[in-house]
Amino acid sequence: MCIDSILSQRRQVVMTTTNPQKNVRELVLAVFETNGRLVDAGNALVQPLGLTTAWWQVLGALGYSPVPLPVAHIARNMGLTRQAVQRVVDLLVGRGLVCFEPNPHHRRAKLVVLTPAGRAALTSAEEAVLPLDCRILDRIGSERLVAAMAVLKDLNDVLDETLLAATADLSNPHQGERDDHGTQV
Repeated sequence: MCIDSILSQRRQVVMTTTNPQKNVRELVLAVFETNGRLVDAGNALVQPLGLTTAWWQVLGALGYSPVPLPVAHIARNMGLTRQAVQRVVDLLVGRGLVCFEPNPHHRRAKLVVLTPAGRAALTSAEEAVLPLDCRILDRIGSERLVAAMAVLKDLNDVLDETLLAATADLSNPHQGERDDHGTQV
C-alpha cells in the first residue's frame, strides 16, 4: 500500500471523529498539505514554460480580474504579503509579462497590467495544467468541488473576520479598559 493511501485512510478516520474541534484542526492541516502539493505540482507543470507557481499565481490574479489591480490588491485577494507580490511583479516586469500603468485612484500605487506576452504565458500555464484539472474533476466530481469551494470560502471569511478583529484590537490597546470612575478609556 502506498504512503498516499495510508495518509488518505488516516485522514478519513480522523475526519469522522466526534470531536468537532479536532475536525477543524485536521481540515487546517489538510489545507496546509494541499497547498504544499499545489505549489509543487504547479512548479513541475509550469517550469518548462519558464514560470514558477508564484509567477503563475500573480498572472492568474490579473488574468481573472475584470480590472487592472495594484500590488496591494493582488496580495489581499491571494492571501499573500504585499512584499512577496511586489517581488514577483518586479520579476514579471523584467520578463515583459506585466507592466505598470498609472492608477487614477492613487498616485503612488500603480496598476499592474498583463502584457500580451503575460496573457500568452497565462494561457500556456493553464494548458499545461489542464490534464491535472481533468484528473481532479474525474476523481472528485463537480458537485464535491463546488461544496469544497463553499467550505473554503466560509473558512476564508472566518479568517478574515478574525484578522480584522485582531487588527482592530491592536489599534486600540486600551479597548475595554475603564478609568477609576467606570468610564471606558
